[in-house]
Amino acid sequence: MSESRFNLIASVVGRRSPVLSKSERTREAILSAALEFLWSRPFNKMTVSGLMALTEVSRSAFYQYFKDLQELMETLLGMLEVEVLAAAKPWILNTGDPVALVRESLTAIVTVFHLRGPFFKAIADAATTDERLDSAWLTFVKHFDDTVSERIRVDQELGLTPAFDPRPVAHALNMLNAYTFVSEFGRHPRSEPEPVREALIRIWVSTLYGSQWAESEYSPLKRSR
Repeated sequence: MSESRFNLIASVVGRRSPVLSKSERTREAILSAALEFLWSRPFNKMTVSGLMALTEVSRSAFYQYFKDLQELMETLLGMLEVEVLAAAKPWILNTGDPVALVRESLTAIVTVFHLRGPFFKAIADAATTDERLDSAWLTFVKHFDDTVSERIRVDQELGLTPAFDPRPVAHALNMLNAYTFVSEFGRHPRSEPEPVREALIRIWVSTLYGSQWAESEYSPLKRSR
């Protein structure tokens, strides 16, 4: 994997400061209110007034942090990207048994999307009718396609993964995840996460490392980089 991709993931993960200023707390309150709103309502029903009614700050405070609701959604999508990259880090970056690593990462990713499912569905739906959010969505998808295809390429060089064009396979796996998370976790009641986790692990492991490891916690495969 290229050094730039390693640096990107390492820099994105763990970006938050443990101590927030008053201004940062206000911004966090607005973002939290947006997530609360999108838990049960679509983006096209969101207004600045309705959103700020869920906070303890004035409507005018919104415009100190965001130009419009689209920028707010773009910010939330960026936060989700950070969470998913952190969850994916073991499989993307670590050496050792890739089967165990992909299981670890998918377990963490399912946990993220079980929590963020309604927001993820809201932005996926909004992207179909809003040009700016469509662009943000496509960029989000491209980042993960780039990362997964590069990881596959390196595992192919190491003889761990069969030879095929990694880019379309990476995209197909990522879209499988996205559709599954929207359909299973994006509406109420949400599905239980465990069957989703096991299904995705089976597909990813079978595709990348062989069906013989689909139900195994570990394999004898060893990744050196």
